[in-house]
Amino acid sequence: MLPSHRTAGRERRAFQWRTASPWTTCVRFACFSRLRFMWFTLMVLTLVCVALQMLGVVQQARTSKVLNFMSEQLVRMPTEIMKRKGWEDLWSVSATVVEDPTDQHALKEDLSSFHIPVSEDEKGQTSRKQDTSSPERLKDTTNNKAEANKYPQTTKALVQNQLWLHQEVPKQISNLKQLKRPSNLNGTAKRPGPPGAECQPKKHIVFLKTHKTASSTILNILYRYGDSHNLTFALPLNMQSQLFYPAFFATHFVEGVRTRSVKEFHILCNHMRFNSQEVRKLMPEDTFYFSILRDPTAMMESLFVYYKSIPAFRLVKSLEEFLNQGVRYFNASVPSNHYARNILTFDFGLNNTAPEKETELDRRSAEIIAAVERDFSLILISEYFDESMVLLQHALCWTLDDILSFRLNSRSKRSRRPLNPETAERVKRWNSLDWRLYQHFNATFWKRIDSTLGRTKLQHEVELLRERRRKLEQTCLRDGGAVDPAQVQDSSLKPFQYGAAVIQGYNLRPGLSNETSQLCQKLITPELQYTSALYTKQFPQLAAARAALAKKIEGLRNAANTHRAVKRNVDKLTEMNVHTAFKNNTSRVKTHIEVGDKHSFHLKPQSSNVHSVAKQKISHDILGKSHKQITERPSDTSIRKEAKDTALLRTLINQNSEQSQL
Repeated sequence: MLPSHRTAGRERRAFQWRTASPWTTCVRFACFSRLRFMWFTLMVLTLVCVALQMLGVVQQARTSKVLNFMSEQLVRMPTEIMKRKGWEDLWSVSATVVEDPTDQHALKEDLSSFHIPVSEDEKGQTSRKQDTSSPERLKDTTNNKAEANKYPQTTKALVQNQLWLHQEVPKQISNLKQLKRPSNLNGTAKRPGPPGAECQPKKHIVFLKTHKTASSTILNILYRYGDSHNLTFALPLNMQSQLFYPAFFATHFVEGVRTRSVKEFHILCNHMRFNSQEVRKLMPEDTFYFSILRDPTAMMESLFVYYKSIPAFRLVKSLEEFLNQGVRYFNASVPSNHYARNILTFDFGLNNTAPEKETELDRRSAEIIAAVERDFSLILISEYFDESMVLLQHALCWTLDDILSFRLNSRSKRSRRPLNPETAERVKRWNSLDWRLYQHFNATFWKRIDSTLGRTKLQHEVELLRERRRKLEQTCLRDGGAVDPAQVQDSSLKPFQYGAAVIQGYNLRPGLSNETSQLCQKLITPELQYTSALYTKQFPQLAAARAALAKKIEGLRNAANTHRAVKRNVDKLTEMNVHTAFKNNTSRVKTHIEVGDKHSFHLKPQSSNVHSVAKQKISHDILGKSHKQITERPSDTSIRKEAKDTALLRTLINQNSEQSQL
């Protein structure tokens, strides 16, 4: 028993612990307990983590601020600056900001001192332009005021950019990495030489394959052209169908880059998330870049049906329900949820999170449009597919037969559902970045047609294209058009089915000549099958090794399935035989017990043991046999079993009789 003073002290301390506040208790426990060192360590680590996170947020804010500054300057610079000598250095500086965003304050100071060399003639022209009394100056001033009223948030930057004509860019900047300048900076394709000159077909092509925009049909066009002209494709690694989408594109995603087995790539056209730096490392400088867009309202309905299994769409029954309820719980960080919002912006390698404020949305949209125009020479529109193909034909200097195609990866009409106007407006607000991107390039699409071909010539060439396609359909297709996948007779031509969509295919008309049959088959070959065929053509050894490995794996899988099936049959037969033998033995034991003498009553309590011993013996004999022995003739097997069972029962009865007599 403890002394009274120690007992009183313990009670006093216990009372203080019970009456103290939770924070005081926590502090006392942390400072005076045996685990105080561990608590101190955890607190220090927590403070370090918080400090690192705050530093990261600050650095990200600084980087974002500098990138916004650079993007505004690059977007709003006059076109004349891009033709000057010092522009290459400025492009290298802007690319370096993206690649290595360090010491951004110093970079801003350097940018403020940049000067572009101006000749004496240009200075004279500039001084004449500054004369406000001339009619041309008054006209320019009026136009600038109209533009300022249209875009008030950019007026100040536009005024500042006029001073860039009198500035100079230094030729060398220390500690900055260099990047190849894009071949086309103003976003417009260069016309193929003077009038009357014959343009050369382009062979270095990058096509950004966007989702649900008729891009599979364009992919087939590029596949057929490259296949017929023996061009080299930048195919995905390990015979995949996509370039590791949705990850940003990298050069090592392409087959033959690491092994250096391919010296030059001509066409890059599989699904990827665009990364300008990595793509330009892979492709030559004279590469032609183009892509295709679609109205986000119709595209959203197609995405909802095709990608119904993604987390964003999985728990809702309709697109309207997703826009009403699912938007509240939408989480962009969940894998595959990028399909549900601004997928076009995401495919172009840009941030697809739309700002809530209208001013921020306008600024972000302008940056996205400028980035796309800077990297791509031509943007097609899916709603005007035939017109887009004619424009692509002239841009690439191809022939009419080169751009012929059938619709691939297209849904059947019964799986399509038009949207009402209210839902369409909500889709536009939900995909606000994609909608503004589509509006801009839809307008520039027709401006380009007016400036290059003209509406009359365009309509004439579109009619020629459609007439040629109708003749091909009559020649190649048995049913005159697309059919459901269940009706496709050739299994090698069945399209891949995904989600709730019903992707249609084609049937070839029988009796075609060899050359015509090859052309028609290439026109209707789905994307996955054609990609595999090109992979086999470009990398025959790798394809053969993969085919042998796949064959071996398939053989092992079939052997495993056969073994499991045989085991199930053996187990079933064993169970049936044991059950039958046990039934027969039970009836025989009862018969022997009834005809036994009066001393055999001791056998009755042990009959269960006899049954169990007999059952174990019979099951052991049956399980020890092979499958071949089990499938012998029923008559021989039953006779042998009966003889063994009779001898076993006689032995057991004799032993029990001797025990009872004793």
